[in-house]
Amino acid sequence: MQNILDPAILFFVFGVLAGTVKSNLEIPPAISRFLSLYLLMALGLKGGFALAHSGLTSQVVAGLVAAMALAVVTPLLGFTLLKRFMSGFDAAAVAATYGSVSAVTFVTAVQHLEIHGIPYGGHMAAAMALMESPAIVMAVLFANALRRQGVSAGHIPHQLPHHTAQAVQPETTHPRAAPSGIKALLHESLTDGAQMLLLGAMVIGMLTGDAGKAAMQPFSGDLFKGMLAFFLLDMGLMAARNWSQLKGQSPWLMVYAVAGPLSHAGLAFALAWVFGLSQGDATLLMVLAASASYIAVPAVLRYAIPEANPSLYFGLSLGVTFPMNILLGIPLYAHIATLY
Repeated sequence: MQNILDPAILFFVFGVLAGTVKSNLEIPPAISRFLSLYLLMALGLKGGFALAHSGLTSQVVAGLVAAMALAVVTPLLGFTLLKRFMSGFDAAAVAATYGSVSAVTFVTAVQHLEIHGIPYGGHMAAAMALMESPAIVMAVLFANALRRQGVSAGHIPHQLPHHTAQAVQPETTHPRAAPSGIKALLHESLTDGAQMLLLGAMVIGMLTGDAGKAAMQPFSGDLFKGMLAFFLLDMGLMAARNWSQLKGQSPWLMVYAVAGPLSHAGLAFALAWVFGLSQGDATLLMVLAASASYIAVPAVLRYAIPEANPSLYFGLSLGVTFPMNILLGIPLYAHIATLY
């Protein structure tokens, strides 16, 4: 209940309500892009300042290793399960979406930990960056294998609906050409502007340390909560307006949109226990494992796997999993992290 009464979360709820009643309230795309880039830059600085204190410890290495293990295992498990009750191309796309991560969910979890005074490692922001790309690469490999086997999509290749294509813009800077081949896909993922900004800000934070933290406090500290609330308002509007895409879909997909993330969080908890991660790091690892990409991955998949239906992977991640994690998941994962 305390999490729901947080102002940033209440703005998300308000956005959902406004979108549900079809209000004309909207955040201009340019403002959404700015807010997203601000949050990533501030998060990177916070992580860099924290790493300047801790250095490259065994705890840091353990957290990054656990993150990379999850980035490979979760899309593999997802594809193996999903292809039993949907087409192989759709299974690959949904598995990639749920095997990748949501930056906004992670930022909200960081804010939750800071409000409750729970320490966490700055390297977890780097873990988030590392976890974004492997699922995309694996999905493309799955899709290529299906094409070599002569598997048909069974329908005309999909494109994102107009309103969905617009919704994909907030966390991207400029549209990029469709990647062709694994090498091009890796380059696209590793040079993505948002990811580079996050890692660049982290390096700057590490280099400047306490002096940089004091200088940037008004930017990365004082403004952070308000900017997050504004962005979550926009995410609430987007979530409500994309629920219509889920009409007529299999109930099993709805079950996966809830049970899948919870299972991934359970796997992350087990890894956190094995590696002896702190409570804060364990919470963030579970949040990353349970989150699903609703912007970066869909933007790539609509070109890389055109045979897949965007309403499945986009609608499920943004319409079901994102609200669940924001409203209920984050406090649940934080509580579970106290159990070991």
